[in-house]
Amino acid sequence: MILLFKIGFLDISWLDILDILAVSFFMYQLYKLMHGSVAIKIFLGVLSLYLFYLVVKAAQMELLASILGQFMSVGVLATIILFQQEIRKFLLVIGKSTSFKSGDSFFRSFAIWKKNEDDLFVVSPVIDAIKAMSGTKTGALIVFTRDSELKFYVDSGDLIDAEISNRLLLAIFNKYSPLHDGAVIIYKNRIRAARCILPVSENDNLPAQFGLRHRAAVGMSEITDTLIVIVSEETGEMSVAEHGEVTHNLSGMEIRQRIIEYLTTHPESTDETKLEEPQDKEEATPEAEAIIAYTEQAEKSA
Repeated sequence: MILLFKIGFLDISWLDILDILAVSFFMYQLYKLMHGSVAIKIFLGVLSLYLFYLVVKAAQMELLASILGQFMSVGVLATIILFQQEIRKFLLVIGKSTSFKSGDSFFRSFAIWKKNEDDLFVVSPVIDAIKAMSGTKTGALIVFTRDSELKFYVDSGDLIDAEISNRLLLAIFNKYSPLHDGAVIIYKNRIRAARCILPVSENDNLPAQFGLRHRAAVGMSEITDTLIVIVSEETGEMSVAEHGEVTHNLSGMEIRQRIIEYLTTHPESTDETKLEEPQDKEEATPEAEAIIAYTEQAEKSA
């Protein structure tokens, strides 16, 4: 062990400095994970109790130290119970950064020179639908994912697996549609599912005017590497949530730019990643046409 310097009777080495930096980084990440939630107050309370226990033990107050020691002995179990949501988020953050992609993506990581049609994304139908829903104050929640198909959340809704279409998005979020209550998940240029249930954020620092739709978007962006577009049902305002942060009152051009930036900054993407403009004629699967037809019929009957 190489000695760096001494402080009194303490011998400080490079390994000690590395150890301190690693612990500091871990504590900072832990603070960011719990910041703004009720868990930070519980964490500070547990930390204060532990420090008080150390003082009592050092003062040799046997009875009080024995009582507090009983709480400390079950500290790991109590931590799991109290911080189960935060531990789950932490494991999800680790899992999404180390997960293996499904299918042939493992082989695509070696064949980076091979062009993949899945990298082509049609932006204009999404933007047109979002602007139309904003004009009519139709609430919408659209999740864009580039790394994972989010199977857990896709399974919580109704599977569609259709090509992106302006008419289909408007039909899904139409107030007469049985699919409008929930989120749409878009992956690999396809609408994977609708009416999906998203996790609601527990961040206490969110503005009071945020409804369930905005909180669900923030919660989803906190635990997954996704971009969520929100259209407010009350004001028609268009917003974007990413990494637990919400950007308000965006224009259609600004949302287009955010989507393009998100999809083209894939950590494994190559220069062949492109954004493709749609053809004049939109194609839809029979399932998508059925949704559109059902919604149009419901509007006529209303």
